[in-house]
Amino acid sequence: MAVKLIALDIDGTLLDSRWHLPEANRAAIAEAARRGIEVALVTGRRYDFAMTVAHQLDSTLTMIVSNGALIRSKEGHTHLRHLLPKQTAAHVLHLTTEWREGAAVIFDRQRENQLMLESLDPDDSLRYAYYSRNLEFIGLAQPLESCLTEDPIQVMLSGRIEPMHEAEARLQSAAIAAEFRLAVTSYAHKDFAMIDVIPPGCSKGSSLAEWAALRGIAREEILAIGDNHNDLEMLSFAGIPVVMGNSVPALKTYGWHETGTNDESGVASAIERFALREAASCA
Repeated sequence: MAVKLIALDIDGTLLDSRWHLPEANRAAIAEAARRGIEVALVTGRRYDFAMTVAHQLDSTLTMIVSNGALIRSKEGHTHLRHLLPKQTAAHVLHLTTEWREGAAVIFDRQRENQLMLESLDPDDSLRYAYYSRNLEFIGLAQPLESCLTEDPIQVMLSGRIEPMHEAEARLQSAAIAAEFRLAVTSYAHKDFAMIDVIPPGCSKGSSLAEWAALRGIAREEILAIGDNHNDLEMLSFAGIPVVMGNSVPALKTYGWHETGTNDESGVASAIERFALREAASCA
């Protein structure tokens, strides 16, 4: 079946290792869109942070952000939203006080106070570079639990890999573990990991399935490309799953298609192979 929807992760996939968008990827997406193929950016990023990438693409895009918690158009129309109950978020923060330094609560708000922190430390070598690019969206709350005046999109924990493994184990073994889902992203070469605590049943894959159903697109007509643990459900759902050459090793054990690395414009290669050539052969 011809590809009707391309689902693309952003970091480690669409962007190269310097967080730049390769021209080959941009051109392949533009050509796919020109041929009537829908393109969705499916990412763990917040909507506004993902939009810095979306604005570099001249195509109509669907934005599946916050690991599937929110589906919104490039123009800002919200299609679907899955929020984490504020009581659950409060329990999660209580369970993870040991890792509070890297904790944040994310809300679906227009601009200010989207990303709430307990403190903002310029000497934080792990996180401050990211925070400094998002200062207009950041608010402070002490204690962090006091920001929970409405249901958030997610609670996020970040830090070095081993402490994040400990936090993940704590949450997975919690009595309330059924009240949330964990989406984990890990970068071994940076010794950095993020845990997104999102509503139960929510993932990149489940939201991609919801969106495909609304659009009348069969899973066999979906090409998905990703590189990290939080892409597993998306790749499992798609009829044509493609793993980046720079992917975490775990994703390469499923026997899925593999493309070049993000520094080799692997996204462009996969789109050309599975979407553009097939579309041309069906014309």
